[in-house]
Amino acid sequence: MIHKTRGIVLKVTDYSESSVVARIFTEKFGLQSYMINGVKKAKSKVKMNMLQPLHLLDMVVYHKPNGGIQKISDIRSMPMLQHIPYDIVKSSIVIFINEILYKSLRQQTDDEVLFEFIFKSIELLDAAEEPIANFHLVFLVKLTRFLGFYPDTSYADTSNYFDLKNGIFSKQQPKHLLYITNEDLQNFILLLRCSLENFQELKITHKSRKFLIDKLIDYYSLHIDDFGQVKSHAILEEVLG
Repeated sequence: MIHKTRGIVLKVTDYSESSVVARIFTEKFGLQSYMINGVKKAKSKVKMNMLQPLHLLDMVVYHKPNGGIQKISDIRSMPMLQHIPYDIVKSSIVIFINEILYKSLRQQTDDEVLFEFIFKSIELLDAAEEPIANFHLVFLVKLTRFLGFYPDTSYADTSNYFDLKNGIFSKQQPKHLLYITNEDLQNFILLLRCSLENFQELKITHKSRKFLIDKLIDYYSLHIDDFGQVKSHAILEEVLG
C-alpha cells in the first residue's frame, strides 16, 4: 500500500553504482530502510543532498508490514533546512546528534511523539541564532524522556550526587565511579530544568560542557544495550573550541 509520511534521515549506505539504501526514521512506521534507485545519476529527481544527516522529508512510500527494504514513490525536502548545511557549528552538532539517534533508535518502532520532538528540535536548531553551543546537551537530556531513562529528579535539590548507573540523585556517594557531583552537579540540574526552546539561556563553561557531554554519553551507554563508542563528539568539541 502507498502511504504519506514525514521522515528524518539517519544514515545512507551505498548499494550499487547509482543506488543507495537510506535508514530513515518515519512518523508512521518508525525506523525503516528504503532503496533509492538512480540517486547518483545527474538527472535523478532525488538528490544526494536531500539525504544528508537529519534532513527533514515528506515521503510517499510503499510499505510492507514486516518487510525488509522498503520502496519510495516520491520524496522531497520539507521543510528545506536553511542554515544547518552551511554552518560548520550547526552541521557539527547535527552530526553528533545523528550518531546518538542512530545508536538509540535501532530497535525503535513507530512513535509519533518522539518523531515530533526530533523534527521540531531540528527546525529549532536550524532557525537558532548564537549562542548555540549548549543545544546538544539540552537535546540529549530531553531525549532520555522518550527513550525511557529520564533522571528521577525527586531529590535533586537535596542531593550531593547524581548516580549515572541508577539514574537517581543521592545524598550518599555511589559505590562506583559513575556519578556527577559538586559544580558539575549544579550544571547538570540546570540542564534538566532548561527547556529546549530556552537552551540559549543556559550559561556553562566550555570545561563543564565537555565534562557533561562525556557523562551524558556514559549515561546513554549504561541504559541502551550495545550503544557502542561515540566518535563525533570529539570533533564537535574541537569546533566549539
